[in-house]
Amino acid sequence: MRSSEHVVPDTASIWRKSSYSGGSSGDCLEIGESGATCVPVRDSKNPHGPALVFGPSAWTAFVGALKANPFDRS
Repeated sequence: MRSSEHVVPDTASIWRKSSYSGGSSGDCLEIGESGATCVPVRDSKNPHGPALVFGPSAWTAFVGALKANPFDRS
């Protein structure tokens, strides 16, 4: 598996927080709407830091797996 770290500039994406990001814990993910070629994901507490970058099909599979097997949040 190949891995690299990417910094996605704010000008390249419109960032939005997860609809599940409520409360005051600050543990939020932001998803970049940068186009069809990649899906950048970053920590909202570190907006200028690195982002994980998924391919569209990998992101769809990841979200589908989370919906099918939600984590126990207790």
